[in-house]
Amino acid sequence: MSIRLLLVAACSLCVICTAQAVEYTRVNTTASQISFTYNQMGSPMYGTFGKFEATLDFDTNNLANARTTLHIDLNSIDAGSEDANTELVKPAWFDTEKFPVAVFESSHFTQVAEHHYLMAGQLTLKGITREVQVPVELKPDSAIGIFDGELVLKRDEFGLGVGEWADTVVSKDIAIKFKVVAPQQ
Repeated sequence: MSIRLLLVAACSLCVICTAQAVEYTRVNTTASQISFTYNQMGSPMYGTFGKFEATLDFDTNNLANARTTLHIDLNSIDAGSEDANTELVKPAWFDTEKFPVAVFESSHFTQVAEHHYLMAGQLTLKGITREVQVPVELKPDSAIGIFDGELVLKRDEFGLGVGEWADTVVSKDIAIKFKVVAPQQ
């Protein structure tokens, strides 16, 4: 009798562990968002990127094979004013005529706590590629997963805001926040 009870318990545990594995392989870019915050002359500023493409292959039980890519159309920037939008696409900032897209490609994910991961990868802006690490929280909700993350970008490392903008009128740190919405598979 106790052997049967032990077998039932072991099978139940296997079912519970399997039921908790969740896979996300598509991104709903309409529901997702990329935003940024910074300070300009001591005042907080906010902006967004309206166009981006993303791929995702994320299985909570197979992080070794988890991958994501993000291509951001830098011309889709909305920094809150037409003057700012016009300035940010110029060579001193994004130089979108030469570099219209920013690209992030993950190399690996590490779980740091339940639903919390550290995503490592390469970010390319203005032809400059840097290794970055991004803390990400997965918020499972019904049949979707919401991946929230934030990266503090050091604009000097990517040649952003050169020339007359190299001083501290605009903060050196730019907080890039993202919310990626992905249906469960």
